[in-house]
Amino acid sequence: MAFSIALAGKGGTGKTTIAGLLIKYLVAKGKTPILAVDADCNANLNEVLGLEVKDTLGQAREDMKKGKVPPGMTKDIFMSMRLEEAVAEEEGFDLVVMGTPEGAGCYCAANSLLAGFLEKLVGNYAYLVMDNEAGMEHISRLTTNNVDVLLIVADTSRRGLQAGLRIHKLANELNIGVGKCYLIVNQAKSDLPQEVLDMVSGDGLELAGMIPQDEAIYEFDLKGRPTIEMAAESPSVKAAFAIFDRIMDQHG
Repeated sequence: MAFSIALAGKGGTGKTTIAGLLIKYLVAKGKTPILAVDADCNANLNEVLGLEVKDTLGQAREDMKKGKVPPGMTKDIFMSMRLEEAVAEEEGFDLVVMGTPEGAGCYCAANSLLAGFLEKLVGNYAYLVMDNEAGMEHISRLTTNNVDVLLIVADTSRRGLQAGLRIHKLANELNIGVGKCYLIVNQAKSDLPQEVLDMVSGDGLELAGMIPQDEAIYEFDLKGRPTIEMAAESPSVKAAFAIFDRIMDQHG
């Protein structure tokens, strides 16, 4: 069974960039193969990873609901075929973009099929990295596997940290079997004040570390370059790798 790591955080905290750095780390450490899942409705993990996405699972679900299954083909076979077509492959990792439905209505049957096929796909990988939006509904809806590690990404603002704490509370309330939650503070300009540290520790959330503000990330984004290609000596990459080392050491 794949070791699953999910990321969540308020918009603008850089969680997708950190998801890309996590995949970079796992590949560098030989912890492959990896299945990357973009479950954020504002999907852009492919840009961070430098991959072209030709199809999404949400579009496959939409096509099935609209009756676009070819004559003589079962819905199961159709979804299986579309799932395989939606996998973008790279050395050491593959990417699947969940996408979103275009229309209104019940997607229960399609979601059930989707969950089953995604679970089968995950079985082919050693690690699963899932980039989520702030809510945890994607995790609870799209996979029955427990989440071994939840990385909650926040910036240094009080609002960003409070959003992270709310996600932690929500993760504990949902029946998704989160093994361990960690907080990563991103885009840090200085050390966190003691009152913030007290607020985090009082919530029972473990601070995994801080990633400094890095001009290189801005430059890569401005030029449309995938941040997974950032140099190992970049401050953000070094800090992220150190955080991931500590987390992985705790989980074997």
